[in-house]
Amino acid sequence: MVIASTRAATGVYEDQTGPVIADWLAEHGFEIIPTAVVPDGPSVGAALRALLAMGPAVIITSGGTGLSPDDTTPEETLPLLDREVPGVIEAIRRVGSHKARTSVLTRGHAGAAGRTFIVNLPGSPAGVMDGLGVLDPILGHVCDQLEGTHGH
Repeated sequence: MVIASTRAATGVYEDQTGPVIADWLAEHGFEIIPTAVVPDGPSVGAALRALLAMGPAVIITSGGTGLSPDDTTPEETLPLLDREVPGVIEAIRRVGSHKARTSVLTRGHAGAAGRTFIVNLPGSPAGVMDGLGVLDPILGHVCDQLEGTHGH
């Protein structure tokens, strides 16, 4: 996981989304790599590249998906993707829009970087829960496809 939050990275407040994502991944049988809490901006891309070098099945980011000048998680993610899966982000926005009108402002990408699935979730705990709800029924299938174990 990569948590993009300048305030959490500098100790202004404690990250609240990383533990939620870690618990969810553990419940779904994924090995948990320590969370990287980094400032918004280029640090996100560096953290993503470092995690990709470890070869995980999934990388979930949280934060940096808004319109503030340093909210650049999508821009840091996109160059790393070999193939995009835009329907995942569309579904996350759609689910969130029933709860918060501002969810339509969430930017992000989802897709494959080699055999790793990367998805950008919002920085709020509620937005993360919405995103995990979208991922819940599909993530196993996505991982199977990326590993080449799903025949069709």
